[in-house]
Amino acid sequence: MFEQLQRRWRALVALLMAAGLAIALGSCSGASLRSPDTRTSEITIANFSDPTTFNSPLNDSLFSTYVFGLIQQGLLQTNGLTGEIEPALAESWEISEDQKTIILKLRPGLRWSDGEPLTVDDVVFSFNEVYLNEDIPTGIRDILQTGDGSYPTVKKVDAQHVSISVTEPYAPLLRNSGVALLPKHIFETTLKEKDDQGNLKFFSMWGTDTEPEEIVASGPYMIDSYTPGQRLVFKANPYYWRKDENGADLPRIQRIVMQIIESDTNQMIRFRSGELDNFEVKPEAFPLLKQEEEKGGFTIYNGGPDFGSRNLSFNLNKAQDRDGKPFVDPMRSRWFNNQKFRQGVAYGLDRQRMQDNIFRGIGAIQDSALNVQSPFFAGEEDGVPAYNYDVAKAKQTLLDGGFQYNGEQLVDDQGNPIAFTLLVKSEEKSRVDMASQIAQDLGALGMDVNLQVVSFNTVLQNLQARRWEAYVGGFGGGNPEPHSGFNIWNSGGALHQFNQGPIPGQDPIVGWEVSDWEKQIDALFAAGVQQLDDEKRKPIYAEFQKVAQEQLPFIYLVKPLTLEAVRDRVQGVQYSALGGAFWNLDELTVAN
Repeated sequence: MFEQLQRRWRALVALLMAAGLAIALGSCSGASLRSPDTRTSEITIANFSDPTTFNSPLNDSLFSTYVFGLIQQGLLQTNGLTGEIEPALAESWEISEDQKTIILKLRPGLRWSDGEPLTVDDVVFSFNEVYLNEDIPTGIRDILQTGDGSYPTVKKVDAQHVSISVTEPYAPLLRNSGVALLPKHIFETTLKEKDDQGNLKFFSMWGTDTEPEEIVASGPYMIDSYTPGQRLVFKANPYYWRKDENGADLPRIQRIVMQIIESDTNQMIRFRSGELDNFEVKPEAFPLLKQEEEKGGFTIYNGGPDFGSRNLSFNLNKAQDRDGKPFVDPMRSRWFNNQKFRQGVAYGLDRQRMQDNIFRGIGAIQDSALNVQSPFFAGEEDGVPAYNYDVAKAKQTLLDGGFQYNGEQLVDDQGNPIAFTLLVKSEEKSRVDMASQIAQDLGALGMDVNLQVVSFNTVLQNLQARRWEAYVGGFGGGNPEPHSGFNIWNSGGALHQFNQGPIPGQDPIVGWEVSDWEKQIDALFAAGVQQLDDEKRKPIYAEFQKVAQEQLPFIYLVKPLTLEAVRDRVQGVQYSALGGAFWNLDELTVAN
């Protein structure tokens, strides 16, 4: 997700939608430390990192997103099994004949976890004052942008109805209307008042140092306690709106313990010891865990290829900071912005070896920006290039790009050796292994790759500062709508990491350039959302996939199969690659 991440890093923002419980928790590795009070129904889910904030519009970490999937909800949600849009805080909706307006009807009697009414006013406030506020740097604003660059108009109709309108037909409007809501009675004054430094108080609201009882929830759970570096504990929200078929309160599981366990290796150890209730199974762990399945009292579910991606990317940003210092060394920037360089690298990566060795054959090579399960997927037969391993072709492509060989060393046209730093986060072993192989494969092409394995938070800081050269990363999946990747692919998107433009609230940058092919992708996304007929949308997104594979801002690698081990004591699991094991968490039960 941002990986699976995930997350998000892109995947990140789209995961904040109220579909969030289905998507955000579906891929979250989990665990359970038993409460001494066995009468309390509980499970524990593990997270790789502490949350960075409890203020969801400001979230830029997939790991924080898992938290929001538990405590927040929106008007609509995505079914984790079918991908269909379902009611959530809104019980129904109607779409106007011209396809430009949605009227949503809120459920009666909704309340926040502090007992205050949750109303249409909260909906209007969340959209107009927060997500659509230019002074708030939130990626949610990107996914709400329509094809013509405008944003929805959100209005109160009456005490139960709210209208969301756009200036032209916009295919993702309904799905993207499911963003998580915020309590107006908590946040309204923070958008009007400033602190001693002149910053809106909104930016300091609900930080990780906030007392749990001050964080108001609309989802099935609320925060009970937080011990940094150790765990988050959630308890059932007594005002959660859902009931079961017999009218009993949901969720059935009353307590969630989220352990902070920084590596998947340590998570597996905890799972095998019996402390954890579920675990996202990596290929290297599958043979061992499969042997222990029956004895260990768990089931390994297989949902097919992961909905996210794993990729290698180069920083194409030619801009400078406000002091005139380039984000990327100009010499290396020339290499990275050379299309033939990126294509040569792609041909030089032995992805089949990655699949066989790193993923133990339990993975899928990716050759497109969209998932093979997507109805909009386009492959080689549709004209989308694939870069199968071919060292000779890789070297010739580099030569075609103006590079030369000085013995075994690849140099540029000025004789500079090709050398750069490759970042990868330490928390995921398979990703580190892929980065190591990339360094080896590119070494065989005459490049010197300095591999830096660092914590995810360090990677994130480098990405946000635009000060990185190459990165083995990924994005989370889970939304069937192609436009869910808009904030990654649009040149002005908040997650357009390979050429990150200006972001509200950050220091200004100088000399930022948008390439012609980025503008072409912008135009294709704009055309795609204006067409509501999926059959007519398919060729638009096929062209997008073709351009993306020709230009290679992301060189796709191998993605794992979605495998998750879940204790048999957790009952009612309906597993899928889209939603994972816990997309219907509020309906699950635990046999103690």
